[in-house]
Amino acid sequence: MKKIIISAGVVASMLLASCSDEIEMRRPPVYELPELPVVEGIHQYKAPLYWSVYEYCYTREQAGVANSDMDITPEQWDEILDWVATELKPHGYDMVCTDGFIPMLANDASGYMTHYGSTSLKDLVAKAKAKGLKVGVYDNPLWIHGPAETKIEGTDYTFGGLYYNGTTEILNPSAENMWFNWVVAENPGAREYIDGFFKHYAELGIDYIRMDFLSWYEDGKDRNIGVVGHGYGRASYGRAMAYIAESAKKYGIFTSLVMPHLYNDAEVEARYGNMVRIVADTAGGGWWHCSSADKGKLYANWPNCMNMFDGFTYWSHITGRGRVILDGDFIRLNTFDTDAEKETVVSLQLMAGGPVTVADQISTIGNDMKFYTNDEMLALNADGFVGHPLSSSLTDHNNQIWFGQMSNGDYVIGLLNRGDNSIAYNVSFADLGIAGEWKVRDLWRHADEGTASSISATVAPHGCKIVRLSK
Repeated sequence: MKKIIISAGVVASMLLASCSDEIEMRRPPVYELPELPVVEGIHQYKAPLYWSVYEYCYTREQAGVANSDMDITPEQWDEILDWVATELKPHGYDMVCTDGFIPMLANDASGYMTHYGSTSLKDLVAKAKAKGLKVGVYDNPLWIHGPAETKIEGTDYTFGGLYYNGTTEILNPSAENMWFNWVVAENPGAREYIDGFFKHYAELGIDYIRMDFLSWYEDGKDRNIGVVGHGYGRASYGRAMAYIAESAKKYGIFTSLVMPHLYNDAEVEARYGNMVRIVADTAGGGWWHCSSADKGKLYANWPNCMNMFDGFTYWSHITGRGRVILDGDFIRLNTFDTDAEKETVVSLQLMAGGPVTVADQISTIGNDMKFYTNDEMLALNADGFVGHPLSSSLTDHNNQIWFGQMSNGDYVIGLLNRGDNSIAYNVSFADLGIAGEWKVRDLWRHADEGTASSISATVAPHGCKIVRLSK
């Protein structure tokens, strides 16, 4: 195979694509934000490790099963919980999470979601807790599930009063909202409704909420679909996110923000969310979603990046310890072609400080569990490690070199290869600001490589080499 020599000292020499493919995004927002509540101290979490129902639901939808007919029975949940507790929990994965697809039902007077298909969330939490696991829920505090006449707890307002009523400015007056009944943040009772949402889930024992379709609220637009709703404007979106952040903090609930436009350099999402999606949906998964989909291209609105690698690279400047967490979406290891690719997709998430979200099922995981359960790699997550690429440009080969520092002073360096040919790396630690000689350990091969002040390695196509430097 052809080998490419990459020097770590040359930051911007080799281009992955034409600069014309990269669209500048750091532009002013459509509207100036109003004065919003200050919510401090929310960035105290590390990225979660968990299992999601996503693949189970996605593959059924692709097979033609209607969402209304989709379900995971209590008996199926028992099998899932046993499997996660046995295979994943010993390695730090401590949660299972619902997603869309399956009907989200509000079956009591509260008007908030109580059942995921045929399964009571209360019962699911109890079963998970008995096995030392938590439950995360896919829901959005801006969605209205209950009847219009439902009273908002502690007020005289009703759910019906939360709908758009013509008194606030919207961006797409002639459009009808697709799929969702939205809470308009300016309407009386909105703040109390959002607070009641988080109180409801806290009382159920839920401490993780994955909230989706945020771009549809902000301006009612989706790059892949077009106009999908009224669009309540940037000021309303900012206010809604502030209310969400203050109530989530109050009840100790982690917020995962999905499908945001990330306008104005993610100023709202980085300020008010714990974790934010920076890539298109996993869908069919594989190397396509990890690295090759619209490689090197950046778009002005959701989805800004079509693959994990571009998303983590471009948005790396907004993350770090004590800052918002970047989410590369779910991993479906069974959709990758080689062991090298499987190591790379897990490594990328961990090097960027993101979550590792297992979406493989009991029936599809095969022999791939070992890639999810490499404890030397998972030590990065336990430490709260957040690395950064040597270059954050999507058109620079040096975005394939990632590095960062552990809390004990050790460094981790990742050499990744997005290409179809082997790459020969020769990286001086000094070029990364790391002085002196260090003991080098390969975290995938579980092998000590002696003491050095640089690293030379040939990385296979779609592969990686991750090393930890210690004294």
